[in-house]
Amino acid sequence: MIRHEEIGPDTFATSRKLKEMIDTGEIAVAGNRKLKIYGQLSCGSGKRMKRSNRVFFTSERDALVHGYRPCGHCMREAYVKWKSD
Repeated sequence: MIRHEEIGPDTFATSRKLKEMIDTGEIAVAGNRKLKIYGQLSCGSGKRMKRSNRVFFTSERDALVHGYRPCGHCMREAYVKWKSD
């Protein structure tokens, strides 16, 4: 799990580093550390969250291991499966 704040201050260089981490597969999904929810990087709900609450994971499995649940908006199938378990 990588906290957004750990990547660096909110600057152009930080944005480039974040994009590089996504392109190399180091980051695959994002989460909200307060709500313990993870979802796709393109999710509108995730884009609106505070930077201080945003965390990144290398995979869905990594998010689940850290106790996060799938987003009901962008990961509907995974959310329904998680809820039924």
